[in-house]
Amino acid sequence: VQILLKLWRNGFSLDDGELRSYSDPTNAQFLESVKRGEIPVELQRLVHGGQVNLDMEDHQEQEYVKPRLRFKAFSGEGQKLGSLTPEIVSTPSSPEEEEKSILNAPVLIDDSMPATKIQIRLADGSRLIQRFNQTHRIKHIRDFIIQSRPAFATTDFVLVTTFPNKELTDESLTLQEADILNTVILQQLK
Repeated sequence: VQILLKLWRNGFSLDDGELRSYSDPTNAQFLESVKRGEIPVELQRLVHGGQVNLDMEDHQEQEYVKPRLRFKAFSGEGQKLGSLTPEIVSTPSSPEEEEKSILNAPVLIDDSMPATKIQIRLADGSRLIQRFNQTHRIKHIRDFIIQSRPAFATTDFVLVTTFPNKELTDESLTLQEADILNTVILQQLK
């Protein structure tokens, strides 16, 4: 272990740590061990019998100034927050498949009114992208899923926003009222 001991006018520091006063008996004992050429007991415990290389710098003409903390990159583990979303097992659809799902859509769009695109990630791992008017209701998204994938007609499922995760329980709300314009919606099986 490499340790740097800096001697200051008003105390000493180890590895740019806090200032330790010369008048403290524990610190005086530490310095006496160093003067005798011995490894202080504190450092022996720190390295558990390993080798210690103690370098010293003399700054006794200067007052101790606390060093700025150096940036240390995060080295811990990451954790996912929130509820689990369905794992997508299929490969993302190509732009041609996306266009095909839009062209074959059973949703009637009024081009004179504002529209939005909604991406729907289905519980089976596939996804649908559909244009809706902002005045369409959440119920229309449910109907679109059932018309596009008839297998879900007899399945009990809920629609959920991605972030923050919120179940869309009031299906009478318009897409604009539900604040889900141009978003991703998840289908979760009950």
